[in-house]
Amino acid sequence: MKAFERREKIIQDLHREKKVLVSKLAVDFDVTEETIRRDLEKLEKEGILTRNYGGAVLNAQTHEDLPYQTRNTRNLELKSKLANLLLPLIKDGDTIMTDSSSTVFEALKILNTEREHLTLITNSVIVLQEFNNSDHTIISTGGTLRTKASSLNGNVARQTIQNYNVDVALFGCKGVSMTNGITDSNEPECDVKQAMNKQATKRILLVDSSKFDKVGFVHMFQFEEIDYLLTNTKPSEDWLAFLESHNVAVLYHEQ
Repeated sequence: MKAFERREKIIQDLHREKKVLVSKLAVDFDVTEETIRRDLEKLEKEGILTRNYGGAVLNAQTHEDLPYQTRNTRNLELKSKLANLLLPLIKDGDTIMTDSSSTVFEALKILNTEREHLTLITNSVIVLQEFNNSDHTIISTGGTLRTKASSLNGNVARQTIQNYNVDVALFGCKGVSMTNGITDSNEPECDVKQAMNKQATKRILLVDSSKFDKVGFVHMFQFEEIDYLLTNTKPSEDWLAFLESHNVAVLYHEQ
């Protein structure tokens, strides 16, 4: 097993158990405790965990800005449900702008096989890598690379986005709150998403149920700035009434 694969397994254990022990991980992966300590040290530098005597505990701030590989391992089943909800809203030949969120990436994987002749404009390095052999047209925004997020941002990205008018914009976020609106974890990402939002006819937010009543670090949109909210379970009656009052159509996965 490669080091990055081992660290991804450690992250999954952390999200399940909230803590890990060096001694147990060393046995589970058949490596030395020193190797595990190096893994934990790297993950601590990335802000994922805090080391303590004998192991580590998960960092779980609502404003966390985790590396893409970390985000991509979380709530995969929920993200898949959201992706299936999206299909009726996308037609063959649509032009689409997408952010670099892992939730949107899962949706694009389904669109890749279920729709034809799409044009995707994205700041996601992962999408550019994974879809380079697809039959769809892929356009990069260009821009400054944020290695941690595998995304492109800044003035170049914004200028490219402003050159196109598209049918659909797809976004993920860190939290939705009735009082604080739609929020994310960092300003460069929000800046690009706000630019994309202005160029789209149909604006779609993909939100798993864990994001409700959570507030991220940076304000991204007001609810009036989106048209659809897709989520994996039926929201509360309060949330349904709130979204209806803001003219947001809600699609959710039936249990």
